[in-house]
Amino acid sequence: MQFTLSPPQISINQAIIEISSTPVFCGVGGGITSGQRSIDIAINAELNGAYGVVMNAPTPNSLISEMKSRLDIPIVITVVSEKEDFESRIEAGVSIFNVSGGANTANIVRNIRKMHPDFPIIATGGPTPESILRTIEAGANLITYTPPTTGELFSAIMDNYRGEL
Repeated sequence: MQFTLSPPQISINQAIIEISSTPVFCGVGGGITSGQRSIDIAINAELNGAYGVVMNAPTPNSLISEMKSRLDIPIVITVVSEKEDFESRIEAGVSIFNVSGGANTANIVRNIRKMHPDFPIIATGGPTPESILRTIEAGANLITYTPPTTGELFSAIMDNYRGEL
């Protein structure tokens, strides 16, 4: 499954949802953007057709619970550490874990999978095919991947152009 993730801005969410050919999961904050503002962004995202909302790791469970009582779409919480209280996140209403633990991502996924064999897990795969495979083998259901920047993609082409001048 391919999907698009948008940042916690109503106008950006609306534009991405409108033009996207893939399901959109909207970032709704939970860190700097929080409280009623996050709930408002989440409700707007749902009303505009988002498939789910994504909350940042610092999101308090009380905000997740409040949001869950107002939304019918999945709530995804970002997990950055093995020290996370996964049970309380699930009790608060989280539908999916989004693991983004850097070099420790595969280990975090493996630990979640031991405790919750059927709970949905999205995870960053890392920068190499090997790290992506390790994360899949650890139990991730879906891998997110950040492609190279335009600058990185065109760097070799531009170096070649410059050499020809």
